[in-house]
Amino acid sequence: MGLLWAEARQARAPRAAFKTVASSAFIAVALAADAAATPYGRLILIALVLSWLGDVLLLAHRSAVFLAGLGAFLLAHVVYAGAFAGGPLHGGALLAGAALMFVVGVLVLRAFWPRLKTPYRIAVPAYVVAIGAMCTLAIGAGVGSGAWWLAVAALAFAASDISVARDRFIGHALANKAWGLPLYYAAQLTLAASVARPA
Repeated sequence: MGLLWAEARQARAPRAAFKTVASSAFIAVALAADAAATPYGRLILIALVLSWLGDVLLLAHRSAVFLAGLGAFLLAHVVYAGAFAGGPLHGGALLAGAALMFVVGVLVLRAFWPRLKTPYRIAVPAYVVAIGAMCTLAIGAGVGSGAWWLAVAALAFAASDISVARDRFIGHALANKAWGLPLYYAAQLTLAASVARPA
């Protein structure tokens, strides 16, 4: 609530403080669940730290810093994908997930492409591929292991990214934050907590 209040007021210092604290919370949850004790937990922890870095970088409005934040999140998705790939995977769910994410990726790129300047026409497709792969593997792992919350969290993460893209490339609006931030933090906290019962 504090972060949404800061976003509504466009208060830069409180926004930075609330966001840093909120993003530190999901790392704290993973550490409290002894993430470092398992290979899966260590990968999730690395992805959470990369996400924290991405959150801090995305506080800036400069394009170069925003691209660096995008890169941090891209790496986080790659590491998340590696974590999910290490567990039991359901082949049919993988195929269904890949088909779903392909369609979603095409629709997202089609919607945003006219608004993307040159650097983003490389970065955004790469990011869409990375998060699509992460979601596909989360769906496969969720069905394969019975840890359905992995798929839900990954898809919530992907949905929250649409709010970030809308805010960056279409126009700043509190509505983007109002649904995107709760989805994002719910997803990250779920993934952080998953280290206590790895897929």
